Amino acid sequence: MRGANAALGAAGLAAFLALGEAVPRLGLVKEAYLPPTSRIADALGQEVTEHAFWTALGDTLTGWALGLAIAIGAGVVVGLLVSVVPYLREVTASTIEFLRPIPSVALIPLAVLLYGTELRSVLLLVVYASFWQVLVQVLYGVQDVDPVAEETARSYGLGPWARVRHVLWPTALPYVVTGVRLAAAVALILAVTAELVIGAPGLGARIAVAESSQAVPDMYALVVVTGLLGLLINVGARTVERRALAWHQSVRGEVMV
Repeated sequence: MRGANAALGAAGLAAFLALGEAVPRLGLVKEAYLPPTSRIADALGQEVTEHAFWTALGDTLTGWALGLAIAIGAGVVVGLLVSVVPYLREVTASTIEFLRPIPSVALIPLAVLLYGTELRSVLLLVVYASFWQVLVQVLYGVQDVDPVAEETARSYGLGPWARVRHVLWPTALPYVVTGVRLAAAVALILAVTAELVIGAPGLGARIAVAESSQAVPDMYALVVVTGLLGLLINVGARTVERRALAWHQSVRGEVMV
């Protein structure tokens, strides 16, 4: 089954690349706006030979990884505290619902004012966007705890943190892993967006330079790199999810299928 899916995916990718080669060659789109796939591939090959490309890639991955780590830690801790401490959920509910819908890109002017084009500007946007993905999933996971299991733990004399460890956390973990997977994708989007708009070092800034200098094939090549990063992050997150939740029914069912 997986082999068939992989073959279909490869066939779809091959068809897409062929279409990207044919459309500008046939004159349906000007090559100045959309170069053929072969020219983009040549530009990508040139990019990977340059030291500046790898430096930019490292800067993007640094902002992504640091921001994601901070968001995961803060989201899990805050989510558990809000869920466990009595009345704290009710006190913070309106604040969470007010802050959560604010688009992270709306904070770009604030990030520029505070930190300019430094890494901290990228981190501010990445953490803000990714934090809510994790927090909301933690809150949903805690709400899904079986009341009977909770009462049983209380009757056996388990303290608050013991109940968190043995009852609450196993129930919330699938939600937490889902939040981490979503946050990983959002973190990459915001990291590249911050670099593209603010000019912070990274692939986004390199894309902006290529666009402004009319190096269109290089621009598309860098966009392809960001897409490949997103694909690798998603595959990695899925792999971690399957390993961390090998005991869970959803993963066991997926493996059986």
